[in-house]
Amino acid sequence: MKLDKVIAKRVDKTIYRYEGMAIKVFDENYSKANILNEALNHARVEETSLNIPKLIEVRMIDGKWAIVTEFIEGVTLAQMMEDNPEKYDEYLEFFVDLQMTTHAQRAPLLNKIKDKMHRKISETGLDATIRYELHTRLEGMPTHNKVCHGDFNPTNIIINNEGIPYILDWSHVTQGNASADVARTYLLFHLANEVENANKYLNLFCKKSDTARQYVQKWLPIVAASQSVKGKPEERDFLLRWVDVVEYE
Repeated sequence: MKLDKVIAKRVDKTIYRYEGMAIKVFDENYSKANILNEALNHARVEETSLNIPKLIEVRMIDGKWAIVTEFIEGVTLAQMMEDNPEKYDEYLEFFVDLQMTTHAQRAPLLNKIKDKMHRKISETGLDATIRYELHTRLEGMPTHNKVCHGDFNPTNIIINNEGIPYILDWSHVTQGNASADVARTYLLFHLANEVENANKYLNLFCKKSDTARQYVQKWLPIVAASQSVKGKPEERDFLLRWVDVVEYE
């Protein structure tokens, strides 16, 4: 197997296209447990009604672990937004509808989002008082069991040649409160310096789902803190500012 067509490259993994497959090859020092957990979570989401690439296998390639899925031919929603700015609002509405469809799914064996966030908050290195406030706020938030993608953004939505949307990259999926997932997407828009679109997205989601904007905003410091653990240094600084500006009740 000669892997030479790179689809995407990340800090600790490279994704290749090979004969109708997408092959995500992890660095040698990447946690085997995390790789197997990602594949398992992907398989669990496959059991919902969502359109996602089919998991084919987990294997070793040149001494490195790899997750192999089917390759979806098409265009990302992010590219469509960039190429057709006059249709941005239409695409954003489609994006929100797809996220709400995701939240309507159930996969009871997925990890719980609160458990993951409690663990991440403990790893932040923040002052003990701030960590306590974050843990307390998180524990007080309503517990739900909705499928939460964890990295829902237009680059992870691909429209195939038949016009069918597929959702990619389920490495961060959990089950829990949808508003935590929305807060994460809102922060992703901010990280991309799309402040106006972030607010447009949040307003649209809250309107369509009949969710109070303030409710989603209560999740922002929790999500920002938990996400800061694995972010790039510049992202960590940005995310922690969202933690610092919050007045705790």
